[in-house]
Amino acid sequence: MFADCSTSRRGFVARIGEGAALAGLAAGLTGAMPAAAHAAMAQGSVRPFRIAVPAAEIAAMKRRIAETRWADPQPVSDDSQGVRRQTLQPLMQYWAGAYDWRKVEARLNALPMFMTEIDGLDIHFIHVRSRHENAMPMILTHGWPGSVLEFLNVIAPLTDPTAHGGRAEDAFHLVIPSIPGFGFSARPTEPGWGSDRIGRAWSALMLRLGYDRYVSQGGDCGSVISQRMALQKVPGLLGIHLNMPAVVPADVARTLAAGDPAPASLSPRERAAFDQLEAFYRDNAAYAAMMNTRPQTIGYSLVDSPVGMAAWMYEKIAQWTLSDGQPERVLGRDAILDDISLYWLTATGASAARIYWEDHSNNFNARGVIDLPVAVSVFPGEIFRAPRTWAERCYTNLFYFNEATGGGHFAAWEQPTLFAQEVRAAFRSLR
Repeated sequence: MFADCSTSRRGFVARIGEGAALAGLAAGLTGAMPAAAHAAMAQGSVRPFRIAVPAAEIAAMKRRIAETRWADPQPVSDDSQGVRRQTLQPLMQYWAGAYDWRKVEARLNALPMFMTEIDGLDIHFIHVRSRHENAMPMILTHGWPGSVLEFLNVIAPLTDPTAHGGRAEDAFHLVIPSIPGFGFSARPTEPGWGSDRIGRAWSALMLRLGYDRYVSQGGDCGSVISQRMALQKVPGLLGIHLNMPAVVPADVARTLAAGDPAPASLSPRERAAFDQLEAFYRDNAAYAAMMNTRPQTIGYSLVDSPVGMAAWMYEKIAQWTLSDGQPERVLGRDAILDDISLYWLTATGASAARIYWEDHSNNFNARGVIDLPVAVSVFPGEIFRAPRTWAERCYTNLFYFNEATGGGHFAAWEQPTLFAQEVRAAFRSLR
């Protein structure tokens, strides 16, 4: 299924010819590579990478979808029991039929992709350098049930801002890794790969690529990882940008956990955030409780049934996009299935869920005080809209805070232009 210059993974494809791989690498990069990155390539620690899913694997996926034994239609007229069959079944019929994985595979293979071993684990990443002088290095981290695909439409506006309404001085060099256990990165075979360790691995990756000063951006799991990087003050990190900040104060978190009424002292914006979280915990958090405590149990279904896995993930994509429960209107049917197919074809449903077990924490609650520079963009369709007052309590160097006009939890995926504008504006003062 995957290949790099040194080995093939899972025995699905033969080794890529070294000359062809390096030629593809040279064609994909838009700027000169740092000397340290050249040295890393020469030492074999960073290997060019391509995707080549065998046709038999795609055919098997489609066959399993077509052979699904469907649950009875829900006896209610809304989604209060979960994804309705009349919503999911047509999407699955398209997935089993006309959907074409090769399109997104080709799109990924057109990018400079690599594999490198960090702390005993192979890490997959996209690395696109800007042609603009003095571009800022930035690592972008996806979440669950997302992937590196969330960022495909922001690569061009961030690396080449002058072609997308920005200024040359707003350019970034981008590193976009797959979290361990997700997508093309290796699946950990031992416990301990939580967000703290991943944050240290990201720092090692950036330094290996020759970036000794860089910034980190993330939402969802990527937000947690970015914040853990800041809390640990990993080498080279200048600051972070978050589109899902963990800022709920301890007293408010205790009240929510106990199911008690909202404190009377909350401001109107704080009360609105409290109400959003209360509704989320009451109606929509069962998936997290399962993955926090029993990822292996749900994992069997996530790697055995494509429709079961799709329903598990589609529900959250529908709820967390600013789409009135119809994410196809915002992301497009194929983009949703690209992401779901990535999980299926890499058999990472269980391993991706384990990051919840590893962290075993609430990703909305404040965790320590961060004194490195922090920027926050709040998108209106987020699970909860973080008030600035809460952010100021746990980020002592909050240098940027803005409420965006569109988008939801998957900000880069939903609103790439707006996301790029936010990231440019956020990091402008750190350059």
